[in-house]
Amino acid sequence: MNRSSKNRLTEKELILFPGDTLFDKIGRAVCQAGCLPRKELFETWEVARRVRRRFRGGRVVDLACGHGLTAALLLLLDDSSPQALAVDCTIPASAKHLHKALIETWPRLDNRIEFIKAPLDEIALKSSDLVVSVHACGGLTDLVLERATAAAARLAVLPCCHNLNEAEQGGLSGWLDGPLAVDVSRANWLTNKGYRVFTQQIPSDITPKNRLLMGEPSNATIVAAL
Repeated sequence: MNRSSKNRLTEKELILFPGDTLFDKIGRAVCQAGCLPRKELFETWEVARRVRRRFRGGRVVDLACGHGLTAALLLLLDDSSPQALAVDCTIPASAKHLHKALIETWPRLDNRIEFIKAPLDEIALKSSDLVVSVHACGGLTDLVLERATAAAARLAVLPCCHNLNEAEQGGLSGWLDGPLAVDVSRANWLTNKGYRVFTQQIPSDITPKNRLLMGEPSNATIVAAL
């Protein structure tokens, strides 16, 4: 299976998810919705399960949410989060089809995910929130980091589309390739903000932009990875 394919998953691909695992059930729901690229399912799943191994509970705030799948998966993986906000300047019309398909399989998601069409900097955040963003392009990742740290909230980002003309590279571009220098600088920036930083990677066969950056305020209670 080509996990990096940008083709939409449809009912024809139901045979790819035959099992009784949570992921297979999610895959079948996504196929029923018929609107999500295969790559988006796999990268969102890999991010969500790594985030939940590190961070539990809290309101989920999915910034630059796209279809809002990250928000839904984080609720499915940890039901102790009461609700989620899925925020983007433009929310695709097909997001409601995906959301409906997920609710049909998991009714407990009903009325727990609120889609908000708004600029990311208009959303009020709290220190108890879990702020996430999967492939917020370029400087949007930095905006997510700034908003989350200003609220002293836990955070997780999977950066993409690095703007090397504007992004801080920390003087590292002589040793590291540009996008890696940017992400290392982001990790250092979080440390300087008083955050405990965790770095991981999702499988590169899904996306080469696979660096997952997570952080929590240093005075937060450490939750051991499951």
